[in-house]
Amino acid sequence: MASYDSQNLLPSSGRNGGNISVVSSRSGGGGSNNEAEKALLQEKMEPVRLTPAWEENNLPNDELNFRGMTMERAKMELNPPRDKLRLVFLTLMIHGVGTLMPWNMFITAKSYFVDYKLSQNYTGVESEYGTYFLSSIGFASQIPNLLFNWLNIFINLGGNLTKRIVYSILIEVLVFVITVVLAMINSSEWPGAFFWITMTTVVILNMASGIYQNTVYGMAAKLPFKYTGAVVLGSNISGTFASIISILSSQFASSVRTAAIYYFITAMFVLLLCFDTYFALPLNKFYRYHELLKEKEIESNQRANAGARPPYWTIFKQAFPQLFNVFFVFFITLAVFPAVHSDIKRSDSNFIIGDELFVSICCFLTFNVCAMLGSLLTSWVTWPKPKYLVWPVLLRAAFLPLFLFCNYQPLNITRVLPVYITDDWVYWGIGIVMAFTSGYFSSLGMMYAPQSVEPQYAMTAGMFAAAMLITGIFTGILFSMVFPMVVQYNFLAWLQ
Repeated sequence: MASYDSQNLLPSSGRNGGNISVVSSRSGGGGSNNEAEKALLQEKMEPVRLTPAWEENNLPNDELNFRGMTMERAKMELNPPRDKLRLVFLTLMIHGVGTLMPWNMFITAKSYFVDYKLSQNYTGVESEYGTYFLSSIGFASQIPNLLFNWLNIFINLGGNLTKRIVYSILIEVLVFVITVVLAMINSSEWPGAFFWITMTTVVILNMASGIYQNTVYGMAAKLPFKYTGAVVLGSNISGTFASIISILSSQFASSVRTAAIYYFITAMFVLLLCFDTYFALPLNKFYRYHELLKEKEIESNQRANAGARPPYWTIFKQAFPQLFNVFFVFFITLAVFPAVHSDIKRSDSNFIIGDELFVSICCFLTFNVCAMLGSLLTSWVTWPKPKYLVWPVLLRAAFLPLFLFCNYQPLNITRVLPVYITDDWVYWGIGIVMAFTSGYFSSLGMMYAPQSVEPQYAMTAGMFAAAMLITGIFTGILFSMVFPMVVQYNFLAWLQ
């Protein structure tokens, strides 16, 4: 039997063909042999490789799905959570209401600004501030949106979501506080200053609103497509909500000033609700799960397309037919609503709706409800197809003369053009069709635009569509300033 000293525990061959003994022989061997054995052992004892390909390729931990892995995250990936009670859907719908709340609250409060704060009865002087108030407020509202939406296509205006949401909503709430204070104090001695202070607050409000809106759509983009639809649905509900609050406050308040205070305070509560629900989202497992999936997808795309810029001009040309449809729908709509639409007076004294609520119901409530229904219809009906959508969109240009032929009586303007549509039911019907087609065709155009380009450029095409939407709103508002001058002349008599 071999002695203990001569046993080889690692019988593998060395580089020189000899065996390596872990335990040296007591009967000789010298220091040089021990040192040689230690050197060979160090070369042999390398780290264990379970899957050498990972290490040889030097892949980051993200590729191996180990970064940030916790038991909760592993459990979510094995059993994807559901949106229980549709809480995330309802939360994003509330944020959709909040995104357009500033715009809708200010244009729906026309009677407060024009018939009260800027009226001759209140200020004691006649001015043009009331005549062009809605056009001016639209102009001041859309300049920030126009700049932000076009810049956002070419420059990433991103940042920390929490900071964007928090600061945007807090600025909006602060502006509404200033608006309530202005409603409380007597501004009859300085109507010009009141007008320009209001315009300044509108610009600040819509700058914050533009950032807030982009952030909310960014949040929704992490979730399935229907959650972006929840934001759109909330945006459509926003106008209807503002119209109903305006009617209720005017009916139950003791004065116009009190009604305006209640009205604007309601907007503040809605924004604070949006503020609270934002911090509830990260606590929801369904939202966290889809946020995780989106982060992985973004990281993968960034590595695959590092430094690549989209071919903007090619995308614009391919999507142009649908971009034009979106632009023209909103151009026609904003050319008549709300500036012209809200200045149409009742022709029949026996009409079912009295003068007090005629504008609130036939203009603001009708438009917002019908535009919302038109937008919802696209969930079930998509007609006409993309190639033919341009024809009904162009036909909507007929609304420009139709609204002028109604009993349009702009403030401080003497109308010379005859009133050809004297039936209030016909006028109301025209308003319903205009609003419904606005919601329906604009939604179709927004849906078709991303589908008209290659899939990897769909997001850029969608951003172009959003920018064209704002451009249509802006140019339509500018064009609406022409109508008070048009009705001062009977241009139809010149054509005869």
